[in-house]
Amino acid sequence: MIPTPDFSHLTRHDLEQVYDPAEDTFLLLDALEQEAEALRKECPLICLEVGSGSGCVSAFLGKILGQSSSLYLCTDINKHATRCTLATGKQNKMPLDPVTCSLARPFLSRLHHAVDVLLFNPPYVPTDTEEASSAQSSAGIAGSWAGGADGMEITNCLLQDVEVSSFPILWNIINYASQCLLSPQGRFYLVALKQNDVPSIRSRMLEDFGLTSQVVIERRAGREFLLIIRFTRTVPS
Repeated sequence: MIPTPDFSHLTRHDLEQVYDPAEDTFLLLDALEQEAEALRKECPLICLEVGSGSGCVSAFLGKILGQSSSLYLCTDINKHATRCTLATGKQNKMPLDPVTCSLARPFLSRLHHAVDVLLFNPPYVPTDTEEASSAQSSAGIAGSWAGGADGMEITNCLLQDVEVSSFPILWNIINYASQCLLSPQGRFYLVALKQNDVPSIRSRMLEDFGLTSQVVIERRAGREFLLIIRFTRTVPS
Protein backbone atom coordinates (compact mmCIF):
# COMPACT_ATOMS: atom_id res chain seq x y z
CA MET A 1 0.00 0.00 0.00
CA ILE A 2 1.30 3.42 -0.96
CA PRO A 3 1.10 5.81 2.01
CA THR A 4 -1.12 8.87 1.80
CA PRO A 5 0.97 12.03 1.48
CA ASP A 6 1.76 13.84 4.71
CA PHE A 7 -0.24 17.05 4.94
CA SER A 8 0.22 17.56 8.70
CA HIS A 9 2.00 20.82 7.88
CA LEU A 10 -1.30 22.38 6.81
CA THR A 11 -2.62 24.64 9.53
CA ARG A 12 -6.20 25.34 10.56
CA HIS A 13 -5.92 28.61 8.66
CA ASP A 14 -4.79 26.72 5.56
CA LEU A 15 -7.78 24.41 5.72
CA GLU A 16 -10.11 27.37 6.08
CA GLN A 17 -8.77 28.65 2.75
CA VAL A 18 -8.13 25.44 0.81
CA TYR A 19 -10.18 22.31 0.05
CA ASP A 20 -9.37 19.67 2.66
CA PRO A 21 -8.75 16.22 1.15
CA ALA A 22 -12.10 14.40 1.32
CA GLU A 23 -13.92 11.36 -0.09
CA ASP A 24 -13.48 12.42 -3.73
CA THR A 25 -9.77 13.08 -3.14
CA PHE A 26 -9.20 9.68 -1.57
CA LEU A 27 -11.19 7.93 -4.29
CA LEU A 28 -8.85 9.50 -6.84
CA LEU A 29 -5.85 8.32 -4.79
CA ASP A 30 -7.29 4.80 -4.73
CA ALA A 31 -7.76 4.89 -8.50
CA LEU A 32 -4.17 6.00 -9.07
CA GLU A 33 -2.86 3.30 -6.72
CA GLN A 34 -4.90 0.73 -8.62
CA GLU A 35 -3.22 1.97 -11.83
CA ALA A 36 0.25 2.23 -10.28
CA GLU A 37 1.92 -0.51 -12.30
CA ALA A 38 0.62 0.82 -15.61
CA LEU A 39 1.58 4.39 -14.70
CA ARG A 40 5.15 3.37 -13.88
CA LYS A 41 5.38 1.39 -17.11
CA GLU A 42 4.43 4.47 -19.15
CA CYS A 43 7.27 6.55 -17.57
CA PRO A 44 5.31 9.82 -17.84
CA LEU A 45 7.36 12.98 -18.40
CA ILE A 46 4.70 15.66 -17.87
CA CYS A 47 1.97 15.36 -15.24
CA LEU A 48 -0.65 18.07 -14.80
CA GLU A 49 -3.25 18.39 -12.06
CA VAL A 50 -5.97 21.00 -12.65
CA GLY A 51 -7.37 22.29 -9.36
CA SER A 52 -4.66 20.90 -7.07
CA GLY A 53 -6.01 22.26 -3.78
CA SER A 54 -3.76 20.96 -1.01
CA GLY A 55 -1.44 19.21 -3.46
CA CYS A 56 -2.29 15.81 -1.99
CA VAL A 57 -3.10 14.10 -5.31
CA SER A 58 0.00 15.22 -7.19
CA ALA A 59 2.21 14.34 -4.21
CA PHE A 60 0.63 10.88 -4.21
CA LEU A 61 1.26 10.49 -7.93
CA GLY A 62 4.89 11.38 -7.25
CA LYS A 63 5.07 8.62 -4.64
CA ILE A 64 3.73 6.15 -7.20
CA LEU A 65 6.26 7.10 -9.85
CA GLY A 66 9.16 7.34 -7.40
CA GLN A 67 12.51 8.74 -8.48
CA SER A 68 11.93 9.93 -12.04
CA SER A 69 12.41 12.86 -14.37
CA SER A 70 8.69 13.64 -14.34
CA LEU A 71 7.53 17.24 -14.22
CA TYR A 72 4.60 17.78 -11.84
CA LEU A 73 2.61 20.86 -12.84
CA CYS A 74 -0.35 21.92 -10.71
CA THR A 75 -2.87 24.70 -11.28
CA ASP A 76 -5.49 26.27 -9.06
CA ILE A 77 -7.51 29.46 -9.20
CA ASN A 78 -6.95 29.90 -5.45
CA LYS A 79 -3.59 31.49 -4.55
CA HIS A 80 -3.75 29.88 -1.09
CA ALA A 81 -4.07 26.49 -2.78
CA THR A 82 -0.97 27.01 -4.89
CA ARG A 83 1.00 27.94 -1.76
CA CYS A 84 -0.31 24.84 0.03
CA THR A 85 0.51 22.66 -3.00
CA LEU A 86 4.09 23.93 -2.96
CA ALA A 87 4.33 23.29 0.79
CA THR A 88 2.89 19.78 0.42
CA GLY A 89 5.46 19.01 -2.23
CA LYS A 90 8.27 20.11 0.10
CA GLN A 91 6.78 18.21 3.03
CA ASN A 92 6.73 15.02 0.96
CA LYS A 93 9.99 15.67 -0.92
CA MET A 94 8.12 15.94 -4.22
CA PRO A 95 9.02 18.68 -6.73
CA LEU A 96 5.54 20.10 -7.35
CA ASP A 97 5.32 23.22 -9.55
CA PRO A 98 2.07 25.09 -8.81
CA VAL A 99 0.69 27.97 -10.88
CA THR A 100 -2.23 30.22 -9.93
CA CYS A 101 -4.55 30.23 -12.95
CA SER A 102 -7.83 28.89 -14.31
CA LEU A 103 -7.63 25.44 -15.85
CA ALA A 104 -4.40 25.15 -17.87
CA ARG A 105 -4.64 28.25 -20.03
CA PRO A 106 -1.01 29.39 -19.55
CA PHE A 107 0.17 26.00 -20.84
CA LEU A 108 -2.09 25.48 -23.85
CA SER A 109 0.47 26.22 -26.56
CA ARG A 110 3.52 24.77 -24.83
CA LEU A 111 1.82 21.58 -23.65
CA HIS A 112 -0.20 20.83 -26.77
CA HIS A 113 -0.53 17.03 -26.86
CA ALA A 114 2.30 16.77 -24.30
CA VAL A 115 0.61 15.84 -21.00
CA ASP A 116 1.13 12.18 -20.08
CA VAL A 117 -0.98 12.18 -16.90
CA LEU A 118 -3.84 14.65 -16.53
CA LEU A 119 -5.81 14.84 -13.27
CA PHE A 120 -8.98 16.82 -12.68
CA ASN A 121 -11.45 16.92 -9.81
CA PRO A 122 -13.88 19.69 -10.89
CA PRO A 123 -16.21 21.77 -8.70
CA TYR A 124 -19.41 19.75 -9.00
CA VAL A 125 -21.64 20.59 -5.99
CA PRO A 126 -24.96 22.11 -7.16
CA THR A 127 -25.43 25.67 -5.88
CA ASP A 128 -27.33 28.71 -7.07
CA THR A 129 -25.72 30.83 -9.75
CA GLU A 130 -24.99 33.78 -7.48
CA GLU A 131 -23.11 31.64 -4.96
CA ALA A 132 -21.05 29.95 -7.66
CA SER A 133 -20.20 33.26 -9.35
CA SER A 134 -19.19 34.78 -6.02
CA ALA A 135 -17.00 31.77 -5.23
CA GLN A 136 -15.07 32.13 -8.48
CA SER A 137 -14.73 35.90 -8.13
CA SER A 138 -13.28 35.56 -4.65
CA ALA A 139 -11.00 32.69 -5.83
CA GLY A 140 -11.30 31.12 -2.39
CA ILE A 141 -12.15 27.70 -0.99
CA ALA A 142 -15.75 27.78 -2.26
CA GLY A 143 -14.38 27.81 -5.80
CA SER A 144 -13.25 24.22 -5.30
CA TRP A 145 -16.75 22.87 -4.82
CA ALA A 146 -19.45 25.42 -5.79
CA GLY A 147 -20.55 24.20 -9.21
CA GLY A 148 -23.63 26.33 -9.91
CA ALA A 149 -26.75 24.96 -11.59
CA ASP A 150 -26.63 21.15 -11.73
CA GLY A 151 -23.10 21.37 -10.34
CA MET A 152 -21.78 22.13 -13.85
CA GLU A 153 -22.10 25.89 -14.29
CA ILE A 154 -18.63 26.86 -13.08
CA THR A 155 -16.97 24.37 -15.39
CA ASN A 156 -18.60 26.28 -18.23
CA CYS A 157 -17.38 29.61 -16.83
CA LEU A 158 -13.84 28.29 -16.60
CA LEU A 159 -14.01 27.41 -20.30
CA GLN A 160 -15.41 30.75 -21.47
CA ASP A 161 -12.08 31.83 -22.99
CA VAL A 162 -11.42 28.47 -24.64
CA GLU A 163 -12.75 27.61 -28.09
CA VAL A 164 -14.92 24.55 -27.59
CA SER A 165 -17.86 22.99 -29.33
CA SER A 166 -21.48 23.30 -28.26
CA PHE A 167 -21.65 20.00 -26.42
CA PRO A 168 -23.02 19.82 -22.85
CA ILE A 169 -20.71 21.42 -20.30
CA LEU A 170 -18.91 18.41 -18.84
CA TRP A 171 -18.42 17.11 -22.38
CA ASN A 172 -16.76 20.43 -23.21
CA ILE A 173 -14.15 20.07 -20.51
CA ILE A 174 -13.30 16.49 -21.44
CA ASN A 175 -13.08 17.49 -25.11
CA TYR A 176 -10.87 20.48 -24.23
CA ALA A 177 -8.53 18.50 -22.01
CA SER A 178 -8.14 15.47 -24.20
CA GLN A 179 -7.89 17.25 -27.54
CA CYS A 180 -5.59 20.10 -26.44
CA LEU A 181 -3.38 18.61 -23.75
CA LEU A 182 -3.33 14.81 -23.73
CA SER A 183 -0.27 13.16 -25.28
CA PRO A 184 -0.61 10.16 -27.62
CA GLN A 185 0.06 7.80 -24.70
CA GLY A 186 -1.57 10.08 -22.12
CA ARG A 187 -4.01 9.13 -19.39
CA PHE A 188 -6.72 11.53 -18.23
CA TYR A 189 -8.30 10.81 -14.83
CA LEU A 190 -11.57 12.64 -14.19
CA VAL A 191 -13.70 12.68 -11.03
CA ALA A 192 -17.39 12.60 -11.94
CA LEU A 193 -20.81 12.17 -10.39
CA LYS A 194 -23.23 9.48 -11.52
CA GLN A 195 -25.66 12.29 -12.41
CA ASN A 196 -23.27 13.48 -15.13
CA ASP A 197 -24.50 10.68 -17.44
CA VAL A 198 -21.14 8.93 -17.58
CA PRO A 199 -22.14 6.30 -20.20
CA SER A 200 -23.09 9.04 -22.65
CA ILE A 201 -19.80 10.89 -22.13
CA ARG A 202 -17.79 7.69 -22.63
CA SER A 203 -19.61 6.73 -25.82
CA ARG A 204 -19.21 10.19 -27.34
CA MET A 205 -15.48 10.24 -26.62
CA LEU A 206 -15.10 6.87 -28.35
CA GLU A 207 -17.27 7.71 -31.35
CA ASP A 208 -16.02 11.25 -31.99
CA PHE A 209 -12.36 11.06 -30.97
CA GLY A 210 -11.51 7.37 -30.70
CA LEU A 211 -10.69 7.77 -27.01
CA THR A 212 -11.23 4.66 -24.96
CA SER A 213 -12.37 4.95 -21.37
CA GLN A 214 -12.89 2.92 -18.27
CA VAL A 215 -14.45 3.53 -14.88
CA VAL A 216 -11.45 2.72 -12.73
CA ILE A 217 -13.29 2.86 -9.43
CA GLU A 218 -16.64 3.99 -8.06
CA ARG A 219 -17.99 4.54 -4.57
CA ARG A 220 -20.91 6.05 -2.72
CA ALA A 221 -19.94 8.86 -0.37
CA GLY A 222 -22.96 10.01 1.59
CA ARG A 223 -25.52 11.27 -0.93
CA GLU A 224 -22.98 11.35 -3.75
CA PHE A 225 -22.06 8.47 -6.04
CA LEU A 226 -18.55 9.20 -7.28
CA LEU A 227 -16.61 7.68 -10.15
CA ILE A 228 -13.10 8.00 -11.51
CA ILE A 229 -12.98 7.72 -15.30
CA ARG A 230 -9.78 7.13 -17.23
CA PHE A 231 -9.57 8.34 -20.84
CA THR A 232 -6.78 7.29 -23.19
CA ARG A 233 -6.03 7.66 -26.90
CA THR A 234 -5.24 3.95 -27.13
CA VAL A 235 -6.25 0.89 -25.18
CA PRO A 236 -3.90 0.70 -22.16
CA SER A 237 -1.55 -2.30 -22.26
